[in-house]
Amino acid sequence: MSRTIATESLAIRTADLDSPHATVLIAALNIELAARYPEPGANHFRLDAEDVSPTHGAFLIGYVDGEPVACGAIRRIEPGVAEIKRMYVVPAARGRGISKIMLAALEGRARQLGFGRLVLETGTRQLDAIGLYQRAGFNSIPCFGEYVGSELSVCMAKDLEQGAAKVGSESPFA
Repeated sequence: MSRTIATESLAIRTADLDSPHATVLIAALNIELAARYPEPGANHFRLDAEDVSPTHGAFLIGYVDGEPVACGAIRRIEPGVAEIKRMYVVPAARGRGISKIMLAALEGRARQLGFGRLVLETGTRQLDAIGLYQRAGFNSIPCFGEYVGSELSVCMAKDLEQGAAKVGSESPFA
């Protein structure tokens, strides 16, 4: 749990989903999303501790000068495929490239866990997030899982390595 990835003044550490810092960051994210998307059923907050257990995924927290400023998770959703969840940077730390570093850390962790493809969902009103993911090589895909039928969802995917094993054709992520 003390594994640290240091990049300039940002340190990224694996954390438990129910840790105090994770709880505070997730609560702030939920408040922001609920304000941005007040429509019933528009928010998809579900992430369980088992989803980010060491064999299924990871929950990462980014710290600047010891203060938690960012978080993100990956969770296994099928063999070879992980979903990015709960990606967030506190408003006071935005505009400093922290989201790009956090996303790269999540991709790195996904590779370590043997995932060849990442998928994600973000909202139509989160243009900065959509731009971040596009610049990182994510492309739009049809909505999957709990996001099917959500007019406020934008789903994206990225193959992590050239020549990575392709997910079977029965997969909604192909």
